[in-house]
Amino acid sequence: MTTHPPDSTRRRPRRHRRRVLVPLGLVSAFVAAAALSGCGQQRDPDVYTVLNSSTDESYHRWDADTLSRCSKQLGVRIEQQSVPAAQVMTKALRMASSKSLPDVLQLDASEMPTFAEAGGLIPLKDLGLSTRDIPDGIVNFGSYKGTYYGAALTVNTLALFYNKDTLAEAGLKVPTTWAEMRATAKQLTRGKRYGLALSAGGAEDGVFQFTPFMWSNGGDETKLDSPQVVEALDYWKSLLKDRSLSKSTVNWTQADVNDQFMAGNAAMMINGPWQVETLNTNKSLHWGMAKIPVPKAGDDSVGPLGGGVLTVPNTGDSKRQKMAARIITCMSSEQEEITYALNSWMVPADEKAAAVWRKKVPELSSLADQVATARSRTAKLGAGWSSVSLALQSAFQSALTGESSEAALKRAQQRATSGN
Repeated sequence: MTTHPPDSTRRRPRRHRRRVLVPLGLVSAFVAAAALSGCGQQRDPDVYTVLNSSTDESYHRWDADTLSRCSKQLGVRIEQQSVPAAQVMTKALRMASSKSLPDVLQLDASEMPTFAEAGGLIPLKDLGLSTRDIPDGIVNFGSYKGTYYGAALTVNTLALFYNKDTLAEAGLKVPTTWAEMRATAKQLTRGKRYGLALSAGGAEDGVFQFTPFMWSNGGDETKLDSPQVVEALDYWKSLLKDRSLSKSTVNWTQADVNDQFMAGNAAMMINGPWQVETLNTNKSLHWGMAKIPVPKAGDDSVGPLGGGVLTVPNTGDSKRQKMAARIITCMSSEQEEITYALNSWMVPADEKAAAVWRKKVPELSSLADQVATARSRTAKLGAGWSSVSLALQSAFQSALTGESSEAALKRAQQRATSGN
């Protein structure tokens, strides 16, 4: 069952890397200057630019194929510029300062509110884009204060991955509740193998992985020290106490978690569909996917929506903005979403496209079920999510290395409220 760990740099999930927090005032200054000055540099009227984070070879190629088809359909040339996910916001700000913003800007959904609040984005409905056939949760994923700014091609969330052979040999079923997962993980912990692997690292990866436990338990990012959030973090601590989780959990990214699962060092893991391509390189690894267990039977498993959204920057050039909207319409068409989702193992944002996708990849049907109840991290707090995220990251490090969950989360709430 052991295999060499995959190249975690190449395969690291680009949607959840550490990001640079940019002050809202700085964003506002740059985007206002860009909008007031018009299009700035002279541009070829038949060449349009999409800035994204598709630096991984596969993603870059898939996006290039989509843009090639849309170029032919729209009669213009669409060029792709890709930078690492952590650099998208700063790259966009530099382009704003030089009056050379891209026509289409793909932002992580957690970053979009900051750009929108600064006045840097055009509402997509003003440009004729419809939200018909898009689930409310995904519309909210691309919205800020009720205004739709970002169209998603595909979305992702987290799920429970498990080693089919390991569970079968132990005569165990896939857990569906917290109690079942704790008991199963404890029974599967043997020698160097842990029953479960997850990321509790001091970055957005860990926060992303905590949200299903916090939300499914009725907790809320607006009150980090509530009993429901404390109980969720205590549940993580109980897994550590059982030795079902490695102590290295506090340092692991989601890519590290996948490495451990593939190497046979974990029987189950919490992770996302961006790992599937790598998992499938090991033909001897028979894995399955299920919804993340809930506090008690009958509860909804509420995970985080992840992924990027396509936005139209406010450049002051209405003609180019209208064409940018047509480019987004093409990129997010039903067939393009299905094609991209099948390549990337994500879930199409459009309901009709998702129904077709389910039939083509039935092994991922539980992921679609998880997406159906998932929600955006920024839905309630908008640009304020970044302060909550940083506060939670610090709380994990303290609570999982000895401090009480109650004390760590009380300090996290104070930090989130103050914005420091």
